[in-house]
Amino acid sequence: MSSIIKDAERLEKLWEEYKKAPRKELKDELIVGYAPLVKYIAGRMNVYLANNVEYDDLVSYGVFGLIDAVDKYKLTKNVKFETYASLRIRGAILDNIRKMDWIPRTLRQKQKMLDKALSELEAELGRFPTEEEIAKKLDIKIDEVNKLVQETTVSSVISLDDYTDQNYESNILEVKEENISASPEKQVEKEEVKKLLKEAMEDLNEREKKLVFLYYFEELTLKEISKVLDVSESRISQLHSNILLKLRRKLGKYQSILFD
Repeated sequence: MSSIIKDAERLEKLWEEYKKAPRKELKDELIVGYAPLVKYIAGRMNVYLANNVEYDDLVSYGVFGLIDAVDKYKLTKNVKFETYASLRIRGAILDNIRKMDWIPRTLRQKQKMLDKALSELEAELGRFPTEEEIAKKLDIKIDEVNKLVQETTVSSVISLDDYTDQNYESNILEVKEENISASPEKQVEKEEVKKLLKEAMEDLNEREKKLVFLYYFEELTLKEISKVLDVSESRISQLHSNILLKLRRKLGKYQSILFD
């Protein structure tokens, strides 16, 4: 993530100057300097929300989070500003999406219906069902299956409290930038996640595995992935929603790592 920010050394000096004398022109310069971070996070989140919220709107929401981060960041924290700001930018984006109130109230019922159909099909087939099999089970068209999957994916993103609750400070203070050994419990959890993720990946086809690699390991945005795979952004978003549907069911309580 640090490679996203240009002139990092200049920004560090600017921070020191700003904390000594918080003048508006210095604050504006900091906001402009870290603006690429907002665009990066908005681009990453756009893969979940492409068909529902415009990218430019996500950037606008994220800017409010960046401004808030600049106002509240303390140099005494053992956390880099990029880490601190990222949480606030994501939180601001999700808070604004929640306020839009465009998610259907019946979505929870749809989620249960979809989960029930998937469980029954998996038990019957001994594998994860195809879109066609899900459509037949629910007696709907494939396009409707895709829409349902994307709607429930958006619901999962918005229901996560990691970025939107008011405990930003406690969450951020837990982040350590130095090489601090994790607790035994965290190590066990990390190994469990790795094991589950590996098993979940076996349910994906080659194209889906490539998309996962590009998004979660190469950390490309929706637009960048669409260029690499030579398909539309909306199709990438659709594919990603289907992937999340498979991975979420395998990862269970660890599924929040997919939205990081």
